[in-house]
Amino acid sequence: MRAFMFPGQGSQYVGMGQNLFDEFPKLTSIADQVLGYSIKQLCLQDPEQKLGNTAYTQPALYVVNALHFVKTVNDRKITPDFVAGHSLGEFNALFAAGAFDFEVGLELVRKRGELMSQVSPGAMAAVLGMDAKEIRAVLQDSNLQGIDIANLNTPTQIVISGLKHEINESIRLLGAAGARGVVPLNVSGAFHSRYMEEAQEQFKKYLSKIQFKELQFPVISNVHARPYNPSDIKRNLTDQMTHPVNWTDSMRYLLALGVESIEEIGPKQVLTKLLDQIRNEAEPLDLEAEQIQSKPLEGGKMVISSGSLGNEEFRKKYGLKYAYYAGGMHKGISSKEMVIALAKGGLMGFLGVTGLAFSEIEDSLHWIRQELDGEYTYGVNLAHDPFDPQREEALIEMIIKNKVKVLEASSFVSITPALVLYRAAGLRRGMGGRIVSDHKIIAKVSRPEVAEFFLSPAPESWIQKLLRSHKISEMAAELLKNVPMADDLCVEADSAMSAEQGPSEVIMPVICRLRDQFMKKYGYKRRICVGLAGGIGVPEAAAASFIMGADFIMTGSINQCTVEAGTSNQVKDLLQQMKVQDTAVAPIGRLFHIGAKAQFLRKGVFFPARANKLYELFKCYDSLEEIDDRHRSTLQDRYFKRSFEEVFEELRQVHSHEAIARAEREPKYKMLLVFSWYFDLSENLALSGSEGQKVDYQVYCGPALGAFNRWVEGTEMEYWRYRHVVSIADKLMQETAMILNQRIRNLYGN
Repeated sequence: MRAFMFPGQGSQYVGMGQNLFDEFPKLTSIADQVLGYSIKQLCLQDPEQKLGNTAYTQPALYVVNALHFVKTVNDRKITPDFVAGHSLGEFNALFAAGAFDFEVGLELVRKRGELMSQVSPGAMAAVLGMDAKEIRAVLQDSNLQGIDIANLNTPTQIVISGLKHEINESIRLLGAAGARGVVPLNVSGAFHSRYMEEAQEQFKKYLSKIQFKELQFPVISNVHARPYNPSDIKRNLTDQMTHPVNWTDSMRYLLALGVESIEEIGPKQVLTKLLDQIRNEAEPLDLEAEQIQSKPLEGGKMVISSGSLGNEEFRKKYGLKYAYYAGGMHKGISSKEMVIALAKGGLMGFLGVTGLAFSEIEDSLHWIRQELDGEYTYGVNLAHDPFDPQREEALIEMIIKNKVKVLEASSFVSITPALVLYRAAGLRRGMGGRIVSDHKIIAKVSRPEVAEFFLSPAPESWIQKLLRSHKISEMAAELLKNVPMADDLCVEADSAMSAEQGPSEVIMPVICRLRDQFMKKYGYKRRICVGLAGGIGVPEAAAASFIMGADFIMTGSINQCTVEAGTSNQVKDLLQQMKVQDTAVAPIGRLFHIGAKAQFLRKGVFFPARANKLYELFKCYDSLEEIDDRHRSTLQDRYFKRSFEEVFEELRQVHSHEAIARAEREPKYKMLLVFSWYFDLSENLALSGSEGQKVDYQVYCGPALGAFNRWVEGTEMEYWRYRHVVSIADKLMQETAMILNQRIRNLYGN
């Protein structure tokens, strides 16, 4: 087998393309017309010294690479089995594979170079003699948070990218840490880093009008170091601008496939030298060990792709690229930034509003609407609070006002008026009289009896009550009787937010059978999809979920330790280090008095032990005064760091007069308020990242994150500053498909 590889910036020089422009006058003329200047003069003479300017370098290299390719094919009558390109060279690889013609490719490259040249100044440097893990460790320890890995050229030639002053500082630190050399690069920007996000967004809009053709042979992606999924060309080309060029694994992948000849097509032999280094420093990828198919199935096509996992109707219903979503996390941990990133990545996320002030929620929803402009799917997570139905209904009214189309309902044990109100507000008659629901509800359930509520139409009693209060119309009341309360169910197994679920292999089949029964009973036309959540942090867990019949999967804890998560860096640092055994069960603050429990991080913190102690004392005593001196001293000196009365004085400032009056009348209720204060304090300490009281951090977390940490060890994602919610979803779903393909192959003895 043969592969062609195309170089990117760094291969240009004055005089490149000699004789090619005259040999291919038609293509040269097209280039001149597209660019508005003589490409031949630029490459051969560079009279105005523009060849080193990104806006000119990229089109020039694209043209010269393309002419070299055409000459190679014409003269030698050969075509490759695979193609790859380093950064800009990926456009030449796509041109070679037939994704677009010469002119369209040049237009794309011209626009890309123009946008990248306009980005605020940044810097890049090549680090020699250190691998990526060692570099990230130095950057992490030195708190150089503004630097990204840009190119993985060889195992020990890594390019970093970022702000100029941080790159300059890193040169000194990396040299002191043992790098053989750190060489500043002559570039105008921080390419392949987060600083390209603005250019990326503009390029994405430009790409939206381009129609790509079917690939004639595989193109190896810079981002994934695996063959392109033909449907993801636009996404790959935009992701490439902010993600590292994984050239090392791209070459190792080709070597693992047994590609005998990998030939550089371009003006220099830069990539050829890199390939020689890769051969010397690394083995080909072990595709079998990675559980990636090493040969085609069924006439050259994968049996399963990441985009085909789960239920197609679920993907279409929400406009998603995968049967996957990221669940809501309270107090804005699933932040507006997370919701926007997921939506723009073709995925769905939910703003976590529990515990946020109404003004914060309103501002977040306004920003999300502005950023997404109605083009993408997103939602809000509503966690049921049985003790404050008025707030729940007010939240629903705000959600409706802000045109939120999807609601993730969690912690509900029955249907409430607020849910019925949201459901009713989205119902209408469509073509042919069919019922259309513009408001979707995904209900998170862990018990069959709760699933039954959501599989049934709205309770008649709530319909009539809302009708009498004129909150819904007669038509909505009638339509409510013919649709289930939830469009889809998400079965929660071993998740962070509840410690009472059954194992997924027990509860999932029961809920699926219930779904089938209720669809038949009520004659629903649309399928109610049943997905699975909890314990999904590695591809094996996701694969098991789909094998059990999950129409989709939902992830939670693994998204809390990402750049976009709305919690403190200090919490993320702790989560990044946790293992599967580093969680413990403890009471939930807002439901402390009824003993509801969840899973929390225990490594490096005392919160779970202290929360459990508080609940134990709450059950044993009827007032603060009854607590014995030893426990009183422990609580006031170690837990609260102030007296019970000082805590109560603070509570006077935040609770209603009615609540304070009740506490003064009822000693047990006063005890509840004082103990609950600790839960609010520990949660706020974690969210703010208070260094002085780290041991009291309250961090919801399931063991799935520990499994994820082990899975990504030794990769870029080992450090949370390189974890992004969309990249996690891509990696998880793609490797899930690979595992399932391998399992199929094993079953059939291939």
